[in-house]
Amino acid sequence: MTTVLVIGGAAPRESGFVRDICERAMDQFLARGATVILTDTKKNLAAAPELVARAADSYELDFADADACRDWVTEFARHTPVDAVVGFREYAAVSVAEAAAALGLPGNPPEAIRRVRTKDECREFLRRHGLRQPELALCASEDEAVAFLATHGPDVVVKPRRGSSSEGVRQVSDPAAMAAAFRDAVDAEGLVLVEEFVHGAEYSVEGVFEAGAPHVLAVTRKHLAPGGFVEIGHAMPAPLPDAVEAEVRDTVIRALGVLGLRRGHFHVECWVTDSGVVLGEVHGRQAGDWLHAMLEWIHPGLELYGRWLDDLLGVPAATPLPLRPSRGAAVRFLTPPVGVVRTVHGWAELSAHPSLLAASCVLSPGSAVRPVSSNLDRHGAVVVGTEDTASAESLAARLLAGLRITVAD
Repeated sequence: MTTVLVIGGAAPRESGFVRDICERAMDQFLARGATVILTDTKKNLAAAPELVARAADSYELDFADADACRDWVTEFARHTPVDAVVGFREYAAVSVAEAAAALGLPGNPPEAIRRVRTKDECREFLRRHGLRQPELALCASEDEAVAFLATHGPDVVVKPRRGSSSEGVRQVSDPAAMAAAFRDAVDAEGLVLVEEFVHGAEYSVEGVFEAGAPHVLAVTRKHLAPGGFVEIGHAMPAPLPDAVEAEVRDTVIRALGVLGLRRGHFHVECWVTDSGVVLGEVHGRQAGDWLHAMLEWIHPGLELYGRWLDDLLGVPAATPLPLRPSRGAAVRFLTPPVGVVRTVHGWAELSAHPSLLAASCVLSPGSAVRPVSSNLDRHGAVVVGTEDTASAESLAARLLAGLRITVAD
């Protein structure tokens, strides 16, 4: 009997795609006859009784505390053999790597995961290995950030070193706006990452590792809110010329090899510019924003999490890689005007559409619509799967347009 330990494997239903990831992984692990040991915070376990009931056992554990996770797993394994350690969250990645290493199990090297989790270290490492990166500076004061703007403007990007979901990320062109941007991005060490603004279309690359080698499953086109970094939609596979897609894929594969990642999933962001591919952030996990569901749709029969477990256990996959997409998928996010919701119309029609992969709307009459300053501020999603990317994008936009939300100031 295989025992798989999941670090950070529970989530409330209202978390949307995070809960869906946890459920899909549980389904795919149990279908392989695995015994699942579930760990997460007390709050998340309490919010996911269905997942707790399906696991063989569950324990409270802070998935973001790598040292605590390593020590707990080491002690747990003294009385219960563990065959694989996995996790799905950005802030659990170091904990998963440390726990697997402590038990001598297959996983990503902890030093590699720590490097990609710290954006400036990852960028400089990749630059030293000949991969194009935005110019950057690690700033300890607003004055240093303003000096970087003066040299690398007219626009720069101010962000936390170890953040996610676009939290605290700001585009700054006016020195007078730097104080607020610096305050939003500063970490406990008093540091902020400032980068040059890269002009180009944004994409991400999704894939899996098998036998230590990375394999691209899709290139995803990003849609960003005007004048910001909040992602308001995605489409896959991205409609790219063959030569450009090949350059994107090859650049990402090279970067992953240089960084030393070798297990699980990857999600790598990049820009396609007039002078070539510039790498963005690298993640040793699957993408968020429902891209996991879109990947399984465009590759019929693909099981992202079951395939990961098979690889950790040395079980040959039923379908060999590489895989090429045979369908299309898209997601659009709800970002209505700021105010108090008066009415919501069209949800019944939207949620009944046969091409819908997932849909959510957290708004109802009386809800306060906040300004959308990060991906965490969006108010729902419409995810569709069709025969190709163009029809998926068109359908997602049409369904979202049919959801009529009125707000009052």
